Amino acid sequence: MNVLIVEDDRALARELALYLQHERYLCDFARTGREASEKLYVNEYDFVLLDLGLPDQDGLQLLAQARQERNQQASIIILSARGSVDDRINGLKLGADDYLPKPYSLMELESRMQAITRRKHGVQQDTLQFGPFTLNLSDRTLRHNQDLVSLTRKEFDLLHYLLLHRGRVLTRLQLSEHIWGNMISDSDDHDSNFIDVHVKNIRKKMAPHDAHDWIETVRGVGYRIKLDTEA
Repeated sequence: MNVLIVEDDRALARELALYLQHERYLCDFARTGREASEKLYVNEYDFVLLDLGLPDQDGLQLLAQARQERNQQASIIILSARGSVDDRINGLKLGADDYLPKPYSLMELESRMQAITRRKHGVQQDTLQFGPFTLNLSDRTLRHNQDLVSLTRKEFDLLHYLLLHRGRVLTRLQLSEHIWGNMISDSDDHDSNFIDVHVKNIRKKMAPHDAHDWIETVRGVGYRIKLDTEA
């Protein structure tokens, strides 16, 4: 998942990014409100981790702005030394999904991010079921009943993202941004053909276990996971 870290403290931002990258998040940075606004306008993020004490504007103003622009669906967690009740209430009223006062535990932050993701997509546990398959988010495995279906990291991330948006068509660009983040312009393997290749590989690995094709191609648009009722 793509994360925008809005933090003017370079050391803190780097520490946070290293931890999240280890947990397989894709991280982008902004040190000012203006820089964050530009990135929010251009890129799509799953999470925005927002410090309120920015050098050029109050983070609450940026929060209000983010809810009006392209990233309206992004989950926003405020990370700030300003831990007063009024700041928390204002942040939540403006649309923040959570508020963690500094200093905070990186493990707690990541746990809250996981909880927000599950809540937003109606997932009550660490597994996603579709037909006879189970995607386990804790150990990052796909199983058909008890049989393990081996997936690469990007194949797992792609299938996970499609399952979170089950029934919704996701474009190749949306899928590319999810897997490679805003770094796709610097990558040789980011174009839509690579999404097609990953989907083809996932299908090939699932086919021996179940003849039903759970990933539907929507011609000229992208892909979606079929609902169980369409099986």
